[in-house]
Amino acid sequence: MFKSVNIKRQLVKQRGKIFSEENVIDSYKNVLQQVDVENTATLNTLKSKSTALKNDFIFDELDTNAIFHISDIKKICIDYRLRFLDTVHFKETFPAEAIVKIKNLERVHDTKIGGFKIVAPMEIFKLKKADDPLLFAPMGNGYYYLIHQWGNDLHPLRKIKYWSVKNLENLVKALVYISLVFTILTYSFFFTKSTSFGHMLMLFMFFFKGAIGMVIILWGSLGKNFSEYSWQSQYDRIH
Repeated sequence: MFKSVNIKRQLVKQRGKIFSEENVIDSYKNVLQQVDVENTATLNTLKSKSTALKNDFIFDELDTNAIFHISDIKKICIDYRLRFLDTVHFKETFPAEAIVKIKNLERVHDTKIGGFKIVAPMEIFKLKKADDPLLFAPMGNGYYYLIHQWGNDLHPLRKIKYWSVKNLENLVKALVYISLVFTILTYSFFFTKSTSFGHMLMLFMFFFKGAIGMVIILWGSLGKNFSEYSWQSQYDRIH
């Protein structure tokens, strides 16, 4: 009668033909040490200032859905008031998945990747708070390759929240809308007679000038800048 075959026993037997048990353990330790060294080297690259403007990727091995132009990145950063900065400014810990993806890319493309960039809210570059960071590597000619995304999704109303500080034009529009609302709500309180365009315009200008004054005082004292000018700045104030 034929005996059943225990696959594990056969594997142990096969391994024993090449390595002793001690050699297997030593080999495994060496692999772990090598992985630790590679991970540390990758983290050091992420945390170091880099002037690399491109990486030598093999185009056929890239995911075309992960390739973005700087104009696309700029538009999203301005809309959602995000920053596009070197990873050296990132305060949060990089997840293991990001390290693995970087190492896999380096292996597939036979290159050392550098010049990493992060798209994230400014708060992440000052505090340990992971809100939807995106890790990029430059490809040259204004193109970037998205390596990994992690953290929490942005609030769906963030775009609306920061719409008024995208640029000067949006801020003026916001002040006009606010002044109109206040004019409509308070007109009957200030003027009891029939509606007069002149009276409404006068009241509107009162609120509008007051709103401009408040913005100048608050915005100026805080030193804030519009999103279209600050999306690549590592500072939260005008420099």
